[in-house]
Amino acid sequence: MIDYIKGKLSHVQSDFIVVETNGIGYKVATSSVSAGDFSTPGEEVIVYTEMIVREDAISLVGFSTREELNIFHLLTSVSGVGVKVGVGILSSLPYGQLAAIIASQDIKSLQTAQGVGKKTAERIILELKDKMPQTLSLSSADVKEATAVVGTTQSDALEALMSLGYTRSEATGVLKQIDTNGLELEAIIKLALKQLMF
Repeated sequence: MIDYIKGKLSHVQSDFIVVETNGIGYKVATSSVSAGDFSTPGEEVIVYTEMIVREDAISLVGFSTREELNIFHLLTSVSGVGVKVGVGILSSLPYGQLAAIIASQDIKSLQTAQGVGKKTAERIILELKDKMPQTLSLSSADVKEATAVVGTTQSDALEALMSLGYTRSEATGVLKQIDTNGLELEAIIKLALKQLMF
C-alpha cells in the first residue's frame, strides 16, 4: 500500500492533482481544500494517499495533511459513504469544521456538503460522533494547542485557523469581521470559530 507520495507537483485541478516522482506522474483525486494547498506547479509536495482497488480500476485518493486523510477514512467507513461522497464532504467542509459539526450533531450543516442527504447525515453523525479524533474536535484544548507555537498577532490567528483545516480565504474573511484590539490570540480564534461554524 502507498502511504504517501513525495515528488514534484505537475498539475492541479479542483478535484485532482498530478505528482511526478521518478519519471512517473501519479494522478491523485483530492478535495478542493487540499487542491488549494497544492497551488504551485513545480514545487515539491507530500501527498498522503489511499489506494482504492476495484474490479474495474485502481485509483489514488490523497490529501495535503494526514489529518484530512484520517477523516476521509472515517467518513468512508460509514455505510453508504463512498470515495466520491467522502471527497465531496471534505471539499465542502474543512475537516476542522466537519469535526465540530459531527461533535455537535448538527445534521442541517452536514447536509450542506456535496452528496449528503438527511439520512446520510444522520448515519455519519450516529457512527462518527464518538470516533472523531480529539485533535480535530475544536475544543478549548485544541485551540490552545493550535496557538501554542504562535504569538498574539492577527497573522498568527490566521495560521492557527489554517492549522485547524480552514482555507486562507475563509480565515482571512472571518478575521476581517472581528475587532481584535485588546484580545488575546485564543479569544480571537474562539470568536472566529463561532462565525465559521454558523
